[in-house]
Amino acid sequence: MGNRHIFISGSLAYDRIMDFPGKFSDHILPDKIHILNVCFTVNGMVEKFGGTAGNVAFTLSLLNERPEILSTIGKDYGRYFEWLKKNNIPAEGIKIIEEEFTAGAYITTDKSDNQITGFNPGAMKYPSEYKFGNLRAEDSIALIAPGNLQDMFEYSKVYKDKGIDYICDPGQSLTAWEGNMLREWIDGSAILISNDYEFELITKLTGRDKKELLRLTKTIITTLGEKGSVISSSDGDINVPPAKVSDVVDPTGAGDAFRAGMMKGLVLGKELETAARMGSISAAYAVEKYGTQEHWYTYEEFLERYRSNFGEV
Repeated sequence: MGNRHIFISGSLAYDRIMDFPGKFSDHILPDKIHILNVCFTVNGMVEKFGGTAGNVAFTLSLLNERPEILSTIGKDYGRYFEWLKKNNIPAEGIKIIEEEFTAGAYITTDKSDNQITGFNPGAMKYPSEYKFGNLRAEDSIALIAPGNLQDMFEYSKVYKDKGIDYICDPGQSLTAWEGNMLREWIDGSAILISNDYEFELITKLTGRDKKELLRLTKTIITTLGEKGSVISSSDGDINVPPAKVSDVVDPTGAGDAFRAGMMKGLVLGKELETAARMGSISAAYAVEKYGTQEHWYTYEEFLERYRSNFGEV
């Protein structure tokens, strides 16, 4: 176990996944799209635990860490809290919003793999307003993942004020940011992490190219799916290969798993390249299972898989 306190802010959500046995296109008449009124009877529903903070914390728990989740959850928190307890993840940093349901994604997939998703932010509309005690900056590390926008911005100010290394992970929250605010959020961070598409959005929103963004943050990590990732700093770029995957079942959640593996490397004091390779191993486990918190392994198995891909940790 690393000796640093890990803070993960972001969302907690229930993903409710439904399969429609036909094709949406057979039931949507193009010439009647302006008066759309359709009902899809599904085969059933599967509920999975999700949310950015939940996903990252879950993988960190597999890596023998006990991260603190800073998030909000709704009145239907019972099942999620049981799950966290089962995985030895503390829930003290989670604020319960009694008048709301937990954020939920309702995903219906048809036979052609088309998806219709309804997302209810629910409790995520409220900031979690975690009260930090006295912390030694060198003993702490934080990830600010997509969630409540006020939390994302306020926690960056707290971490800057306390001198805590924090990782900016804007992800799917990018469409809600305004350029100046996003620049201020990134400014002073240890790492900015995103996929290549999100990075393009970041450069557009901030009006800064990669070189200029590296004046705001020490390091930029860009994930490239099955092509691995790139670590960029003022010293140049380092390409990090992906780990070997036995079977790509579901890429959803691979990014969150990558972040968890990388953070494990950082709390162990590893070089960033090694930490990113640990992220690659984590991501490989996630894509081999359907759902974002369905993979399972011991830390020893994780290290063995690292060795078989990259050599000694």
